[in-house]
Amino acid sequence: MTTPDLLILDTTLRDGEQTQWVSFAPAEKMNIAQALLQLLRVDRLEVASARVSEGELHAVANIIEWAELAGYAERIEVLGFVDHTRSVDWITEAGGHVINLLTKGSERHCRVQLGKTLEGHLGDIRRTVDYAKKQGLRVNVYLEDWSNGYRDSPQYVFDLLEALRGEGIGHFMLPDTLGVMTPDQVLASLTDMRRRFPELAFDFHPHNDYGLATANALMAAKAGVSTLHCTVNCLGERAGNASLAEVVVNLKDRQGLRLNIDERHIMRLSRLVENFSLKRVAENAPIVGADVFTQCAGVHADGDNKAGLYQTELRPERFDRQRTYALGKLSGRASLAKNLERLDIQLAPGDLDKVLERVVELGDQKHSLTSEDLPFLIGEVLEGRDHEFAELLACSVTSSLGLESTASLRIRLGEREYSACGAGNGGFDAFMNALRKVVPRQGLRIPELVDYEVRIPRGGKTSALTECLITWDDQGETRKTRGVDANQVVAAMKAAIRMLNGQAQQRAREECVAGP
Repeated sequence: MTTPDLLILDTTLRDGEQTQWVSFAPAEKMNIAQALLQLLRVDRLEVASARVSEGELHAVANIIEWAELAGYAERIEVLGFVDHTRSVDWITEAGGHVINLLTKGSERHCRVQLGKTLEGHLGDIRRTVDYAKKQGLRVNVYLEDWSNGYRDSPQYVFDLLEALRGEGIGHFMLPDTLGVMTPDQVLASLTDMRRRFPELAFDFHPHNDYGLATANALMAAKAGVSTLHCTVNCLGERAGNASLAEVVVNLKDRQGLRLNIDERHIMRLSRLVENFSLKRVAENAPIVGADVFTQCAGVHADGDNKAGLYQTELRPERFDRQRTYALGKLSGRASLAKNLERLDIQLAPGDLDKVLERVVELGDQKHSLTSEDLPFLIGEVLEGRDHEFAELLACSVTSSLGLESTASLRIRLGEREYSACGAGNGGFDAFMNALRKVVPRQGLRIPELVDYEVRIPRGGKTSALTECLITWDDQGETRKTRGVDANQVVAAMKAAIRMLNGQAQQRAREECVAGP
């Protein structure tokens, strides 16, 4: 591992658990911790707050036991409180090596919440630090509400650090606890802190209340802090902490910093935390959102196809992802061609236009299409609509539990329109019974249904296109027809209508051969 320009501390398992309704089970904590350290390679990992519960104690002990064997024990950190022996004893019982001591970084917090003077608070801090060291723990110190403290009572902050600078503290952790700082303020204040205390190692711990956590983290790096604190998927209290994905990618791409993070696993960690936290990632979330490497406009696909005109160094391959080109009403030939290329399908120009027309038509109806839908769509389109003797104009199907299904339809057969109703064992059966009432009037027949197959694309969602393939026995001749629609019953209806058109087309050919 190379020496990084800056360290990353992940606090998903501690501060991230302060997200409303988020509580990781011990096994979930273990899996996340292992992935963060072994795969993503974070430099430091804050896993819990001391004295939370017996269950938390066992979870932390299990993580540290694994970390000891894997060589990561020195990277595991636990938040502790200024309570002399209690937090320290809790952490040592769990086998921990590092305490992140939560002190008051603003005069107002010290005076109002603790009811103490700085001198009184310092006495409590020193007792806890001395005891922690005697138990063999390394000590870092959080200055809670530092951002407001620096703004409102800077002398308090300076006096606190002056008193602790000789206590052997590893890292002084400066939180923007309420996410109130701007990037300019972060740069100015941290530059000032480093100028006043050049020998101290400072961490910056941003929150995202104003949506500035990533920008503030970059300014903290510019000011020269040693460590930035992040969480996976921006988990954290209120609006969350800084997003690990956004911070590390910007540090690399915008500031050229060397990090230990293996960004190929960013997406994997995001999905793991998403599944365990039950907090869904927005589809347009930078780096990890489902849609962020999808081009929708046809002009973008065209530009990428010709010269990568709409691509940047933020390439999906860096994160073990793929660029995709959405199919919908904004799609052009280039978007469709990109998807066909991925599927290894080639179409003649005329057929490509037909398929594109159908894609745009479905997109205009707000259907969500994926490249996996394309084989179904191509099969439907290329079978053609050359002879539309039968056209389903309208249909309503009602299905109920414990009652027969009913169907009401309006259909054009040749030049005439018919209406009919039917009931049956399911929506498609009801539709077919209604169809049987009108089809004989035009000299057509309903063949015997031999096989009925419904499928959706691999990995398809409930809204995916459905392909219905029906095999008919038409007086000893086997025919297969296909229908494609997001609604399974409608897909079957389309296959039945296609069967009628096939019959009509066959009858027209026979009449042409027989002559007048």
